[in-house]
Amino acid sequence: MNPLCARCNKPTYPMEKLSCLDSVWHKSCFSCEVCNLKLNLKNYKGFSKKPYCNSHYPKQSFTTVADTPENIRLREQSKLQSQVKYKEQFEKEKGKCFNAISETPEMERMKKVQEQISNIKYHEDFEKSKKKLGGLSLDDPSMGSMQGSHQPRHGAGYGKVQDSGYYKGEQQHNIPTSPVRQQASTPKNVFQALYDYDAADRDEVSFRVGDLIMEATAIDQGWMYGTVQRTMQTGMLPANYVEPV
Repeated sequence: MNPLCARCNKPTYPMEKLSCLDSVWHKSCFSCEVCNLKLNLKNYKGFSKKPYCNSHYPKQSFTTVADTPENIRLREQSKLQSQVKYKEQFEKEKGKCFNAISETPEMERMKKVQEQISNIKYHEDFEKSKKKLGGLSLDDPSMGSMQGSHQPRHGAGYGKVQDSGYYKGEQQHNIPTSPVRQQASTPKNVFQALYDYDAADRDEVSFRVGDLIMEATAIDQGWMYGTVQRTMQTGMLPANYVEPV
């Protein structure tokens, strides 16, 4: 049996049947409830299971409820209850420290591993840079032999001059009366401080403007290694704080 039209209550046939708003309509009966404007599935608006055009679609309005004494009393009571609850919760949690993210044992383990890796890497690089001076290692045997052979030569020469003047009087006149000035060789890798710097770590050195940095050696990432002539302290220093002399 063919269903009845929701508007005219007559049977609808498949050729003219329109199913919409939980009802069956004739295509000619599917029109606006106010102006009878013929509608289709694209331009209709439903309200209470009835079709309307855009102009006569019922506007929903909200009724403002006046504040009665009872409503005011209930609102004030709710506000007081909220304040009491908040104060109670505040007193319980006062003095406690909360973390935004709880640290799990896995996170703590990873943090310790990262710190150990950073410390090992830093000390490894520092030991390499500290042993490297002018391309030679401080532990190199040639450095010790050079220093050992350099000092006896000065001692031997000094003893020879003194002995010749003490035992051989006839050669005393050959010794000049004015002291002999030995021209010191200009030290290499000397830098002068441009700014004041305070050491931030035990491996670093502090210096002031104008201090001379002796035996300075460049290290990666903008750092140098040298000795402050004024304090005779040896350590790391920033390369952008000094300039070559």
